This record gives sequence, C-alpha cells and structure tokens, in this order.
Amino acid sequence: MRLVRIKIQNLLKKRKMTQMQLSQLTNIRQAAISEMSRNNREKVDLNHLEKIANVLKIDDMNELITIEKTPDQR
Repeated sequence: MRLVRIKIQNLLKKRKMTQMQLSQLTNIRQAAISEMSRNNREKVDLNHLEKIANVLKIDDMNELITIEKTPDQR
C-alpha cells in the first residue's frame, strides 16, 4: 500500500514559520494545517495545496507531497 504524505512540517521548519503564520497567509484554518502537517487528514483540498505552494514559493509539488510505501510492501 502507498501513502500520500504532505511535508508541511518540514517546510515550515526550513522557513522558520509557524502553522499559525501559514494559516493567516493562506486563509486556511490552523486546525486544517495542523491535521495536514501530521498527515492526519483523509481529504485535502487542491485549492489548499495551491495556496500553501504560493505562500511557500514552491514550484515543484515534490517539495510538498511525497508517496511512501508502507513497511509491509516490497
């Protein structure tokens, strides 16, 4: 099985930005950003990803999203 992971936490750390700051700049609820950063959100709005990419100046979505295999997959 493959899991889609959103790398918000790493990106915020690199940019010395908080979830609250990102929330204010994107107009996305801080709770939603928290869930995405913990990969605890089942559905992600593409509009949210666009807003985050714009604020964090991401040109390659691989910086924001990754696909990982679960440990039981070979």
